[in-house]
Amino acid sequence: MILAKNQSKVRYAVVGLGWIAQEDVLPAFAQAENSQLVALISGDQIKREELGKQYEVKTYTYQEYDHCLKSGKVDAVYIALPNHLHREYTVRAADAGVHVLCEKPMAVTEQECEEMTQACLKNKVKLMIAYRLHFDKANMMAVEIIKSGKIGTPRIFNSVFTQQVVEGNVRVEPITTGGGTVYDMGVYCINAARYLFQDEPTEVFAFSASNGEKRFEEIDEMTSAILRFPGNRLATFTSSFGTAPVSTFQVVGTKGDVRMDSAYSYLDDIELQQTVESDTQKQTFSAGDQFAAEIIYFSDCLLNDKDPEPSGEEGLADVRIVRAINQSAQTGKPVQLGDFKRQNRPTLQQVIQIPASEQPKLIHAADPSGKS
Repeated sequence: MILAKNQSKVRYAVVGLGWIAQEDVLPAFAQAENSQLVALISGDQIKREELGKQYEVKTYTYQEYDHCLKSGKVDAVYIALPNHLHREYTVRAADAGVHVLCEKPMAVTEQECEEMTQACLKNKVKLMIAYRLHFDKANMMAVEIIKSGKIGTPRIFNSVFTQQVVEGNVRVEPITTGGGTVYDMGVYCINAARYLFQDEPTEVFAFSASNGEKRFEEIDEMTSAILRFPGNRLATFTSSFGTAPVSTFQVVGTKGDVRMDSAYSYLDDIELQQTVESDTQKQTFSAGDQFAAEIIYFSDCLLNDKDPEPSGEEGLADVRIVRAINQSAQTGKPVQLGDFKRQNRPTLQQVIQIPASEQPKLIHAADPSGKS
């Protein structure tokens, strides 16, 4: 779908009204001047009624999704559904000529990722995966520091990304349908290792562990993975649904290191520290609206016919690694990854800084940690 030449705003439907959509995606439109929220899609009548009234937009059931797509009133969808539904709802949007901004992970399998990308190519619509940190100044500053050579040759990446997730949350659905810690949290660590090393891993080895609680019957409580990168560089991370919230990474080079606290957060200030030969410098970046930033960026791509950087290929790059990590953890053996080349990576030029939005009252949705 090519937008009208005089069109100044991209019209969006948000598909799925769970926690992430209500807390972050819907409020973001108020700060995205080139974007307009025009429709909501949910199977929950109360959500449709209350949120439709709050945002003054038309609402649809999932059975009415195709009708919404073909109404001529929607240019793009923001898909905020559980992981196993990403492929279906992306392909249906593409077949209707509607552009797609899809939450990560892109899908459950590599085949699903490929089907999403091919559907968008065939129908000449754009597909972007919602890697909000690609527009975050702190994370992109870390990329620039490493590329500059200040810490020497980067050799080690290490990260911890953890939280408590309550029983019954969609994140503790079986791994076969996209549940578990690696799909949900490990994907951030994988993506960070890739854009900080500016490369793709060749092999993974992983272990999972569980404390035996009922909520972890079908998934890992936590998983630790080692990723081997070209040049014999190593990236390690641990993701967990059963520990206190931590969000950090460190890259160690031959001359110094870069550390980041609240590295993957969108609610807290992010602290970036670089140390070179005993000289330590620290910067603090205020929390901002990373969701508004990614929506603004995608809308700009649509209005100016540009290809988005966090493409379907970027989503596939992570899903193939997630799958290999889960396979290694289940078999106890390392998994070799085939060749995979990425030409486009996020840069400081993509940064969009938007002030943080106020947190809204949630309707039939809850923080996965159980916090009110």
